Amino acid sequence: MNESTLEIRTPDCVMPTFTACPRDGGPFPVVIIYMDVWGVREELFDIARRVASVGYYCVVPDLYYRQGRVRNAFRNESNQMISLELLSDEQKEIVRAPLRKLTDAMVVSDTDAILAHLDSDPAASKGPAGCIGYCMGGRHVFRVAAAYPDRFKACASLHGTNLATDAPDSPHRQMADCDCDLYCGFAQWDKFASPETVETLARTLQGTKVNYRYEIHPDADHGYALPDRDIHDRQAANRDWEIIFGMLRRRLDR
Repeated sequence: MNESTLEIRTPDCVMPTFTACPRDGGPFPVVIIYMDVWGVREELFDIARRVASVGYYCVVPDLYYRQGRVRNAFRNESNQMISLELLSDEQKEIVRAPLRKLTDAMVVSDTDAILAHLDSDPAASKGPAGCIGYCMGGRHVFRVAAAYPDRFKACASLHGTNLATDAPDSPHRQMADCDCDLYCGFAQWDKFASPETVETLARTLQGTKVNYRYEIHPDADHGYALPDRDIHDRQAANRDWEIIFGMLRRRLDR
């Protein structure tokens, strides 16, 4: 597998972006992984390698790049990342502070820079692309799919946050204008995705061009899909991957 860290020029500065793709047989469909509140780390790079290993050009942009090198991880005795809700107030503030300086509009702009850069890479296909996002990244999936409806055709939001709000530009309203496959993985006990949110998404996307499906994983909580987390639910995460890989093959493969 080929791995590298690209320095992608954006309107603000240079954004480090991890990439992984097979060594032979390209060009490969692009899949962008959008990070959660913790920022980029080896855990996300391993997920990118997993996606790349079955024939995709996978990238993980460091969306906190405007703030320097942000790396936060608090671990328990088993060396697992501790969920945000179990941290002290001081630790929570450390994790949340970079998030307050990152807007959805910034992520959309950064995605434009990523796509423009990869369009000049012979290993990356210029055809339909995919995106997978965790936590806030799950919302970013909605935003970029709405901003680039001709490009993103396979989208996955895993324990996404603020997907359906009262705002006129709520992510769920923007997503309704897309023409793509969309999968949402929800956790039964996720306070960031209430039953009302799940119902609103299903109702809004019914009858649109979005081929939408979702799963509510029993007894899972926010962050369940990430393998290095104390809250990881392997069965739920494997079910997500079963659906996601099927969606990628259906919408992106040549």
